[in-house]
Amino acid sequence: MKNVKILVAEDDVNIRNGLVDALEMEGYEVREAPDGSETLRLYTQWQPDLLLLDLMMPKISGFEVCRNIRNGNRDLPIIMLTAKGEEIDKVLGLELGADDYITKPFSVRELLARISAVLRRSQRAHEDCPGNANEFMFANIAVDAARMTAQTASGETELTAREIDLLRFFSAHPGEVMERDRILAAVWGNNYGGFSRTLDQHIAQLRKKIEVDPKAPALIETVYGIGYRFKP
Repeated sequence: MKNVKILVAEDDVNIRNGLVDALEMEGYEVREAPDGSETLRLYTQWQPDLLLLDLMMPKISGFEVCRNIRNGNRDLPIIMLTAKGEEIDKVLGLELGADDYITKPFSVRELLARISAVLRRSQRAHEDCPGNANEFMFANIAVDAARMTAQTASGETELTAREIDLLRFFSAHPGEVMERDRILAAVWGNNYGGFSRTLDQHIAQLRKKIEVDPKAPALIETVYGIGYRFKP
């Protein structure tokens, strides 16, 4: 992974040093930040290819760092690191635009797999292909990928980069029953090292934005024991 730059934002010096050592051994170029303020400074100055972002940091929290970056950059891959078990923290991170999360303690092997998967997805998203048109329709919803918005019956709503990828993928397969692993491979990348719960949380948040009744979804239907289906 020569020339891939990773910024490690973590206030625990032992964890941070361990991450830096592991990533440099894999050939990544790495810089580190002990707090949110330094993270934003290095992000602006160094322009990393991926950010490992701890949620609970001094000065500026990981949540605020993520929000700040996503206001101007929807493409930077962000993996959130959290020691908390509360689902609300993970959901909030995803809502703010994180691509994935990993809960401490985690193995180096798992983290490296997550990084590889997110980087592959990011690379595919930048490929020049017809499927990456900035504007497309999802049922009767107009999606503007450049502005990261969707025009629904109730008005305009903001979308994350991952939510746009999901809508693009579903719109290309109307009516098909899509297994969770197939969706994860297509949107997160082949050999994704995470869990299907990540997908379920993204779908739940997406439904809140585009469904008339998120508790009784009419567009993205759950196929129990299998995955999901887009019903145009």
